[in-house]
Amino acid sequence: MTIPSSRLKKGGDRSLPSSRLQICLISAVALLFSFGLLMVFNTTSAEILDRCVDGRTHIPLLKQLLYGAFGILAGAIAYSVGYESLLKKSGVFFVVISIILALIFVPGVGHLINGSRRWLSVFGFSFQPSECVKIILPLTYISWYLQRQGSFIALKDFLKIVVLLMIPIGLILSEPDHGTTAILFSLLIVLFFLTRIRFLYWAIPLLALATVGAIGAYRLPYVQSRIQVYLHPELDLKGKGHQPHQAKIAAGSGQLLGRGLGESLQKLNYLPEARSDYIAAIFAEEFGFIGILGLVSVYLMFTFSGVAIALHAQTLSGFLLASILTFLISLQAFLNLGVVSGLLPSKGMTLPFFSQGGSSLVVNMVAFFILLDIARSAKR
Repeated sequence: MTIPSSRLKKGGDRSLPSSRLQICLISAVALLFSFGLLMVFNTTSAEILDRCVDGRTHIPLLKQLLYGAFGILAGAIAYSVGYESLLKKSGVFFVVISIILALIFVPGVGHLINGSRRWLSVFGFSFQPSECVKIILPLTYISWYLQRQGSFIALKDFLKIVVLLMIPIGLILSEPDHGTTAILFSLLIVLFFLTRIRFLYWAIPLLALATVGAIGAYRLPYVQSRIQVYLHPELDLKGKGHQPHQAKIAAGSGQLLGRGLGESLQKLNYLPEARSDYIAAIFAEEFGFIGILGLVSVYLMFTFSGVAIALHAQTLSGFLLASILTFLISLQAFLNLGVVSGLLPSKGMTLPFFSQGGSSLVVNMVAFFILLDIARSAKR
């Protein structure tokens, strides 16, 4: 389906801005991935040396490179296939990922780590299938919407697609993985808004459900203690408040210009998970406020490029897909940096293209290549 010609600039050459947007997008991802590799190796080396244990400092770096290479390969396949073909095959992807998510709960298939059953192991490499849902869920919804675009969407039809989409979300919630579940709900809300689904269908029920849930959750002692730790991490320095407190120390000690590359003290076993969820804290300690400002600027460049690609898209499907994929990566970056800065409560969330996390890196690379394909279609 083609976007009306009223959205196109009269007499303008669209290939030039599309080419520039592709260059901006590639530059942003290249910068993030390159500096991420440097920080992963930097942090890993310090952890191994500080603990004085047998280990190879380059193993996490090699794994990150392998995951990155696999992500580029998967993204290149998606790029060659084209986003329109991916939308047509979204039903198959949806069924396959739902089956895989169900298999995680089969003993001997899924791996139980830290009380959660989220991972599958393939040839010695662990993979988190729920990350794939972040792309497959929007593909499925957009494909459904395009088939009905231009006609009135009844409440019954809307409820059918919502119930269908709740299957993988319910499985992910049962793992449990509340962070990914919240992201998926956020994606759906944005999609409902972009596709102009009537507020009466989703906004009002969602607001009522959220209000009742918030009131009920606040009365639970566990939730109250988590809120207290979020507001005052120093109250539980040996438990949930340890990471947020040490992250603040790391970011604050970097001051304006930072301690210098390799000079972080918090990575010496003071800040757990330093090379994954809290890698931005180590980056802030070594490069200071100026460095973290540059990191945020690169993510803003990615976001700007993605939004511009969506606005230049020749089709409605391209516009919707580019918009939601840009929102996905930008949201994850915001959540990770928000946790590191203390703005948001602690929750495991990787920094896109930067921190260690194989599954998220592969999925983000695929999303990046889909954005490039949408920009390419605008050039054509």
